[in-house]
Amino acid sequence: MSSCGGSCGTDNQSSCNSADANLAQQDIAITKSLGRIKNKILVMSGKGGVGKSTVAVNLALGLANRGYKVGLMDVDLHGPDICRMLNLTGNLEPPKNPNDLVPPLVYNENVKVVSLEYMMKDRDEAIIWRGPLKIQAIRQFVADMDWGELDYLIVDAPPGTGDEPLSVAQTIPNVQAVIVTTPQAVALADVRKSINFCKAVEMPIVGVVENMSGFICPHCDETVDIFSSGGGEKTARDFDLPFLGKVPMDPRVVVAGDTGIPYLSSSEDTPAINAFAAVVKGVEQRLPAKGVKLDTAAGGLGMADNGGCGCGGGGCDPDKCDC
Repeated sequence: MSSCGGSCGTDNQSSCNSADANLAQQDIAITKSLGRIKNKILVMSGKGGVGKSTVAVNLALGLANRGYKVGLMDVDLHGPDICRMLNLTGNLEPPKNPNDLVPPLVYNENVKVVSLEYMMKDRDEAIIWRGPLKIQAIRQFVADMDWGELDYLIVDAPPGTGDEPLSVAQTIPNVQAVIVTTPQAVALADVRKSINFCKAVEMPIVGVVENMSGFICPHCDETVDIFSSGGGEKTARDFDLPFLGKVPMDPRVVVAGDTGIPYLSSSEDTPAINAFAAVVKGVEQRLPAKGVKLDTAAGGLGMADNGGCGCGGGGCDPDKCDC
């Protein structure tokens, strides 16, 4: 059926054919763009307020710090926060040639960023869109942006299982999910829906992150379980999913988000940073960027010179790995 839903009359046949041709052309552009990206990761959660964008930003920077080329795509169209969390203030610059791809924002030499906020003249303007516009925006984020060669594309989705994560699942084949939760029962009830969403759309799950798992007092270093603890780990075990780790709360994460200087991917030695470094390493092990040779002395994985991990295409198994 045509993209017009089969309602084309004789007078409208030409416009329907044109719409189909444009869609097919965009499909080609999407396939070409994704063909240059090794791993695609959707960071999602069934509930808001669990620190999903914080995880997405710091996961991208953590992988970039280990020498990988990373793209960060913000598809939280109604509440895009990635640019502010990275203190990126630039605006969209259209290419000189109309046929050229649009350059993303550049955070550093290893990180490119695309967000709807980057394309808005007034960043406080409300986005009042229905599903079709959201779907088209996400397709354009992939087709029209100059991502180049990437080891990882990190996609930050809004809470829930609606248009945005579904559009990512349909637009980006082989995308895999990192699911973020906090430990309390209310959040875990929603995150189970995210897990079942992934099953329904046949999206593999890289693992579960339990964020805000305890608060470490800056005065006495004692841990207080404000939101309880261990719920995310238990959920991962119940669903037979990899558990990537528990990241405790740290007030400096909030300050970092407001100032645009991400904290969890920094080089300080604190419980929260060390816990998040384990999350980054877990993602790296399960989704290795094949052919990349890292400095193992700096904490990276040295990938095999034969073109990738010897564990095969299903992700890296540390118990069998010959890297």
